[in-house]
Amino acid sequence: MNKKHRTHLIGNAHLDPVWLWRSTAGLAEIKATFQSALDRMAEFPDFIFTCSSAYYYKWVEDNAPEMFTEIKKYIEKGRWIPTGGMWIQPDCNIPSGESFVRQMLYSQRYFYEKFGLICHTGYNVDSFGHNGMLPQLLKLGGMNSYVFMRPMDHELEGLNHLFQWEGIDGSRVTTYKIPFSYGEWVGENGTNKEVLQTVSMKSRIDDVKEIGQNQDTAMMVFYGVGNHGGGPTIRTLNDIEKLKNEDETLSYSSPKSYFEEFKNIAKPIPVHIGDLQHHGSGCYSAHSQLKMLNCQAENRLMSAEKMMTTAASLISYDYDNSSLKRAWEEVMFNQFHDILAGTSIKKACDDAVESYNEALSIASRLRNSALQKVSWAVDTLGEENISLSKEDDWILWESENKGTPVVVFNPHSFPICSCIQVNVDIKGVTDNKGNAVAIQKVRGPFVNREDKYNTLFTGNIPPLGYSVFWIFKKKEFNISTTSSLSASESHLENSHIRVDIDPKNGWITGIFIKKSKTQILKTPACVPLIIDETECDTWGHGVYEFRNVTGKFGKANTKLLENGPLRSIVRVTSYYENSILQQDFTLYENKCELEVKSRIDLRMKHKMVKLSFPIDLTETSAVYEIPYGHIHKPANGQEEAAQRWVSVIGKTQKGVNLGFAIVNSGKYSYDIRENDLRMTIARTPAYADHFGERDDFSEYMDQGVQEFKYVICPDQGADYAFLSRRAQELNQELLHIIETYHKGKLPSVYSGIEISHENIILSVYKRNEDNTGTILRCYEAAGISTTGVTILLPGCKQRKIESDFNHNQIKTFLIPDKQSDEISEVSFLEMNLDTL
Repeated sequence: MNKKHRTHLIGNAHLDPVWLWRSTAGLAEIKATFQSALDRMAEFPDFIFTCSSAYYYKWVEDNAPEMFTEIKKYIEKGRWIPTGGMWIQPDCNIPSGESFVRQMLYSQRYFYEKFGLICHTGYNVDSFGHNGMLPQLLKLGGMNSYVFMRPMDHELEGLNHLFQWEGIDGSRVTTYKIPFSYGEWVGENGTNKEVLQTVSMKSRIDDVKEIGQNQDTAMMVFYGVGNHGGGPTIRTLNDIEKLKNEDETLSYSSPKSYFEEFKNIAKPIPVHIGDLQHHGSGCYSAHSQLKMLNCQAENRLMSAEKMMTTAASLISYDYDNSSLKRAWEEVMFNQFHDILAGTSIKKACDDAVESYNEALSIASRLRNSALQKVSWAVDTLGEENISLSKEDDWILWESENKGTPVVVFNPHSFPICSCIQVNVDIKGVTDNKGNAVAIQKVRGPFVNREDKYNTLFTGNIPPLGYSVFWIFKKKEFNISTTSSLSASESHLENSHIRVDIDPKNGWITGIFIKKSKTQILKTPACVPLIIDETECDTWGHGVYEFRNVTGKFGKANTKLLENGPLRSIVRVTSYYENSILQQDFTLYENKCELEVKSRIDLRMKHKMVKLSFPIDLTETSAVYEIPYGHIHKPANGQEEAAQRWVSVIGKTQKGVNLGFAIVNSGKYSYDIRENDLRMTIARTPAYADHFGERDDFSEYMDQGVQEFKYVICPDQGADYAFLSRRAQELNQELLHIIETYHKGKLPSVYSGIEISHENIILSVYKRNEDNTGTILRCYEAAGISTTGVTILLPGCKQRKIESDFNHNQIKTFLIPDKQSDEISEVSFLEMNLDTL
């Protein structure tokens, strides 16, 4: 055993810009901590300081430019080391795959612009678990190594502190797990109810060196007062100077230097495959509003970018990259692990709500501007000459029963056949070819005498494009339509499935799949369970399963809201003590799924609400969507983080392989034990409660009303590409503009993309940061290596991409504006992969 391994001493200051304080205090602490580090630089000429988070540097650049200039000088000298390659240290489970891309895109380009460097080491030392796609995400963001601390030894056993981390696609990064602590304080015995104590520098170094001897590897020892900043103190550095004189293996260092030491070492490093969980399982569901806003902001920004890029390719449109970037910066900051995880004080969470709303507002304005620019350029007049006048109706511009044009947009890379609801009561609808389509009169979102009805119609919209429909205020069409829909207060049925509802308690008692003649439910499903978690803190430290059921919503009222040719809706309202759960179960004609719009009004403390779905399957396993991928896990009942869908796969009583899935908008926490899938929909712990004193000053999360949607897919849970497409459709809705008559250069229907394989899904279509071309990002969604993929782009001068995708692979293509320049595959940083 080599006992002369170098010990790398990593001076740092863990900075939580928000936690038990608001960002005003956190931002002040950044400047104070940075100044303290500069002071230590002058006092200790060999001292090296490591600091992550591009946001901190930008804040100092904007607010204390003289300090920024001094920091830049030390960076040039190699004594101040930017690391991490992300905007902040985010939660590593809840953000979407694209959010991780933006964390790296904007941060790495900032570091390159200001300091001429790219961070090659990822650094999320306090994040509460790490998803299994991070190795690929890191590598495509320019990083080939990673540093983390949680989960700790008692939460995930068997890990060496230095190992190769292999993601679900096979990508690997060299990874270091910090022993004990990233700062001056450590927890006694690694228990959940930690008693924090200060340990001498010598004792900490000796403990870490012992681990290094046992694992035969060099180690890093992190030091510096953290959480509320501070960094290395004079006393600690004086102690280190003395210890260095006594031990030649000790040296000031950085993670960058540590990983460079291993480049030429032939000794194999242990490999860990999959994700790094669990720490703080309650963080997957704490503070529903923040998680919902994050989901909405991510999706609205991606939708806006796609529509803006489409507008820029079709007409003269000024793509506003700076406003998009500003909105993404709001989102990225709020993905800090103590914000998005829901573990901060209430006022800090309230600040984040305001910030998310700013991002949402920016995205809405930009998207609307692009849509209106395109819709106004569509030729809706043809050879006719109609003068605009509202003589026939006070809302629509329809003239002489010729109809009013409605331009419907599809932001996805696959065609959509879906219902469109227009905010008027009309008598007829035709498509762009003049064919009449079926309609349904539905209740509108307002109460205004007789003007309270909307109209629903079904349309086929081409991918990344639009189609014009014509709505008629008075003109009716004779359509011979037959609908398989039937409904009552206790059932919904179409040609694909029958759903039975118990009107007494509001639970679903059966879902019968007609094609396979399968009753998929084992016992009543969609049962709202009340879980007591009084003994749990906000994070859920040490709690891996939430199973203490103490009640259920019941005493239901059911009502048939709609029963038409296009959709039927049954509303179920159930109660538990002073809380109310309202769910609208919607079945569409010709769809084998049940869409559910939920509204819950909570009045309880230290409780969790789960919807239980016991499925009649055996030999089950669980599949969870994670950022830009999915991961298979045992159905062992542990609480798991998931993105937009989760699935139970197994065998029916007839031995047929089947998958039952839930697709959702804004819920991230699930558990699956054997055949029972449970979705966590609300949680009411105290704010920032780490086993502290609960008293009259405590404030509680998820009080009052929240709304969300989910879709029950009873037989397509094994088709992961389908689930990803359905999730994208649910979270990025079709958009429409009710137009008028005008000339234009654009046709009545337009398709912007064609992808040869359904498992290759477009996630991003945007202008590149240098404004010299278009960025197109796709990912393989089924977990199947796919060759011969062709992507046709009519909007980009009929350019064509031909490529192969490995399973779960993400690819980013740069399509130059110059037709003579070749399309290239680039990194997330929008630079050539070979340059990183």
